[in-house]
Amino acid sequence: MNDINQLDKVFIRDLLVRGILGINPEERVKRQDILINVTMWADTRPAAQSDDIADAVNYRTVAKAIIDHIETGEPYLVERLVQEIADICFATAVGVQAVEVSVEKPGALRFARTVGVSIFRTREAFERHA
Repeated sequence: MNDINQLDKVFIRDLLVRGILGINPEERVKRQDILINVTMWADTRPAAQSDDIADAVNYRTVAKAIIDHIETGEPYLVERLVQEIADICFATAVGVQAVEVSVEKPGALRFARTVGVSIFRTREAFERHA
């Protein structure tokens, strides 16, 4: 992996998707808001030089893949979903060398605005476990 300090960040902020997520019976039948934030580390210089989307991390493609996954999947744990989203980022955008993903469930906990899980993963680890 490239030194993360030498890479640039491509991000998706506050992607709000409705899906099934949770262990409680009502969470298994009623879709709820799921808030996603993703930061992907990649070298953006080739895209800057060529001005060609083929050389870029296409955040639209990544976002669509995340949305499709959430709308069709039904994981029980936030921990599972956050890992699946990290895997989607690596599988969808080959230039991504590292990713930080957070998944939040707004309103899931009384007296808290939101709860969630945030992870950091590298392409090296993704490829080792693929």
